[in-house]
Amino acid sequence: MTYNTHTLPNGIRLIHAPNTSSVTYCGFAIDAGTRDEADHEQGMAHFVEHLLFKGTQKRHAWHILNRMEHVGGDLNAYTNKEETVVYSAFLTEHFPRAVELLADIVFHSTFPQNEIDKEVEVIIDEIQSYEDSPSELIFDDFEELIFPNHPLGRNILGKPDLLRQFKSEDALRFTSRYYRPDNVIFFVQGNVDFKKVIRLVEKATAGLTSNAEAFTRKRPEVYVPKTLTLHRDTHQAHVMIGSRGYDAHNEKRTALYLLNNILGGPGMNSRLNVALRERSGLVYNVEANLTSYTDTGVFCIYFGTEHNDVERCIRLVKKELKRLCDKPLTASQLTAAKKQIIGQIGVARDNAESTALGMAKTFLHYGKMDDPKELFQRIEALTAQELWEVSNEMFAENYLSTLIYT
Repeated sequence: MTYNTHTLPNGIRLIHAPNTSSVTYCGFAIDAGTRDEADHEQGMAHFVEHLLFKGTQKRHAWHILNRMEHVGGDLNAYTNKEETVVYSAFLTEHFPRAVELLADIVFHSTFPQNEIDKEVEVIIDEIQSYEDSPSELIFDDFEELIFPNHPLGRNILGKPDLLRQFKSEDALRFTSRYYRPDNVIFFVQGNVDFKKVIRLVEKATAGLTSNAEAFTRKRPEVYVPKTLTLHRDTHQAHVMIGSRGYDAHNEKRTALYLLNNILGGPGMNSRLNVALRERSGLVYNVEANLTSYTDTGVFCIYFGTEHNDVERCIRLVKKELKRLCDKPLTASQLTAAKKQIIGQIGVARDNAESTALGMAKTFLHYGKMDDPKELFQRIEALTAQELWEVSNEMFAENYLSTLIYT
């Protein structure tokens, strides 16, 4: 995929992926997430993301919501541990409208206190809904287990008692620290001339300056595997098994990516799905997940099962991990695994929104765009020996942590 990049005089970096679609995706990605909050700011990154839609220096909430919807477009945002993304999807002819609106809400939001008082209750409802879903909540608790006393272990949504204390000036303090030109990128995927992109973004962000004060992220402490059982009075038992993974710069990440897919990827033929569901009928869902951050990562396996079947399921999971540690994949197994994941990536890239957001994240953190051909080449270059060595490093029983909800 071809793409263009440019840096504006104020420091905003642009990335542009041209295509011939009538629909364009564009937005700002800010290099600030949950891990960038101070202790007294837990939940602030997500809180700010909600409040961006509630008023700017020249718009009320109603005008923000209707600006793109009047022309059939979407306006959306999300927050995770290391970034916040605010973006829009629309027919390409409305690109100037989208750029102006997005720049307004990202750089000129005022966070009115009356809107904060209402939105805090919405976020608390979101927290309560989340807490009613143990299959989702356990992922956060697992990160807290492997990143103790570190911002990466925090829940993105925050704590109700802290949220109710947040004021307009707190949000403005957070955005002045992170929502600055040298800490954001603008991305666009669509049939828009790149010179037009540069001209419109430069106009929409004119007058912005960067805060010279640099910030550094706190690295997690040394990982110590742990086992924890929490009594949640759930209908099913929910289990997480995993460890810290590789950061996004680590060359071994591609090998772990393939191993993760072999174990518990989306295919019904994944080893864990065959062992726990197809052969044993013990679970409805079992999955393996891999998350890479800028300086660390997470590998985890999740399943839900009857309380009486927990130990049996854990044994089966560890048996599959041990199989990968005991001997390398055969040539035919390796070829099949590579073919499957390359096909899955190709199908996933047919989702334009997902591709645009993936481009934004990669460019924000690493200053480049992931070329699928390069990724396919890295996958094809993997050897059975490399996978076996990574298996023995990541799946060794004494390296794994376990969290159980009962």
